[in-house]
Amino acid sequence: MGLSPPLDPEHADRAAAGLDAISIEHWSSRFDVLSDANRLRLLVCLHHAPNISVSDLAAAVGMSSTAVSQALRVLRHQGWVAADRDGRIIRYRLVDSTVHDLLHWIGATHAAHPLHR
Repeated sequence: MGLSPPLDPEHADRAAAGLDAISIEHWSSRFDVLSDANRLRLLVCLHHAPNISVSDLAAAVGMSSTAVSQALRVLRHQGWVAADRDGRIIRYRLVDSTVHDLLHWIGATHAAHPLHR
């Protein structure tokens, strides 16, 4: 099946020009990562309570530590979270400002009294 000819070629060209303004593949990949409910839960928890360990995240979202670690690996690979060593414990925090802003947009909040580490 072939492409349909545009009804208004100028309008079609104007619409297509908008595709040049953003990186469709980049944003498609970002939305794909966000489409997983467990990763989104982890991001919300990291946003609300930064510098949290894998075991505390696992308890918060009701997942195994192994599953949380695998999800965090994906989020680290995207550059959305970072890990810091605190003695023998690895603590995770959200570092991507766009994801941070998006979480605010969907209603995520910060803890009223954050822990200081």
